[in-house]
Amino acid sequence: MTLADLALLYTPALGNKTIAHLIDTFGSAEAIFASSEEQLRTQGGIVRQSVIGDIRARVGFGAAEKELNYCQKHHIYAIAATDSVYPPLLRECADRPHVLFVQGNLAALMKPSVAFVGTRTITNYGQQVGQRLIEQLHDKVADISIVSGLAFGNDESAHRAALEVGATTVAVIASALPEVTPAANASLAERIIAEGGAIVTEVSSQHKNTGKFYPARNRIIAGLASGTVVVESPYEGGSLITAECALSYGRILMAVPARAFDKNSFGSNLLIKQNKASMVCSGGDIIYELGWDVSHNEESTLAPTTHPTETLNIQPDERALLEAMSVGEVAEYEVLVARTGFAPAKVVALLTGLELCDAVRVLPGRKCERLL
Repeated sequence: MTLADLALLYTPALGNKTIAHLIDTFGSAEAIFASSEEQLRTQGGIVRQSVIGDIRARVGFGAAEKELNYCQKHHIYAIAATDSVYPPLLRECADRPHVLFVQGNLAALMKPSVAFVGTRTITNYGQQVGQRLIEQLHDKVADISIVSGLAFGNDESAHRAALEVGATTVAVIASALPEVTPAANASLAERIIAEGGAIVTEVSSQHKNTGKFYPARNRIIAGLASGTVVVESPYEGGSLITAECALSYGRILMAVPARAFDKNSFGSNLLIKQNKASMVCSGGDIIYELGWDVSHNEESTLAPTTHPTETLNIQPDERALLEAMSVGEVAEYEVLVARTGFAPAKVVALLTGLELCDAVRVLPGRKCERLL
């Protein structure tokens, strides 16, 4: 990367697509700044005289030098789309960021990658499924890299699942390094880097962190990966933005199915219903959809060998109450009293024990949800 690459970021009115077009046209950032007014207009397609004037005046170089010093001080790699270490899949995207800022292992950006996205209010079901899929993927593709966004919920769960099985993971954030967002996941970011992964952003230190970069961040997640898996998503949310980006890039979009009335999965179920996403229930399904050749390995399945509740240390009455609900069901206390014949006070006491085992979640309005 050269100072000219950084200078493109600080040239007013040059967006990602314009910079990508200019690089494709002229070959390098230096060639762009060396071009004549006529070349910028006729070959580069720039029509505004003020933009041509800013390029010719090299107005972005002062800020670029400041940013380069900042990166060196904080041990941040700045890599341009013309560099050999720039992620090749992301380079294919028309709206790619021309410069990525990275901490960690640059080689992590070159591995076969799958993105895992979903809601920040992930359920126990979504967490278990995501973990199992990542475990199965790593079993079959040892060099796999799991890409996500370091946010609470699904993202955090995906990164941790990857680390637990020894897989590389890459986190894409929407703020300037070396700080990360959310700050509560700073220790997770440190672990990602320590175990061979990377933290990536397009946001420089001179961009004010207003939260506006989150939608743009999602396109980088989709662009880095061969395929995107939506684990859980309601009707709206950042994971559906990532899904649309993946489709626009011609990447494989997949989704995990859930029960029809689970609000946390309305969006992911809809992607399957509309034939936008392929339904995946195992790591083998993901590999099949991506067309990766791992035929020498046996298929693993998502189904556990034992029911999750079999490993819980719960009493017979607690088990009877638990089995009065189906997994994911939200039931009122009065309904449980009717189904079990237990006294209302006993139902409340049993639910307390089950909640401590993470088998249920007690909700406002004298309701509870079965998690396992």
